[in-house]
Amino acid sequence: MSDLLTALALVMVIEGLMPLISPGRWREVFSRILAMSDGQIRFVGLASILMGLFGLLWLR
Repeated sequence: MSDLLTALALVMVIEGLMPLISPGRWREVFSRILAMSDGQIRFVGLASILMGLFGLLWLR
């Protein structure tokens, strides 16, 4: 459980870097995401999950 909480905290840190470093670019990226269809957003989510799982398998 501790590893899961550590991973979630790390994700929050990484997620916060973009708006902190470049808020204008983050706003532009976010507006592009809003323009995507549900299917495109789901595909990006699935690809992110698969990349994360492969990364975890590679590290372990």
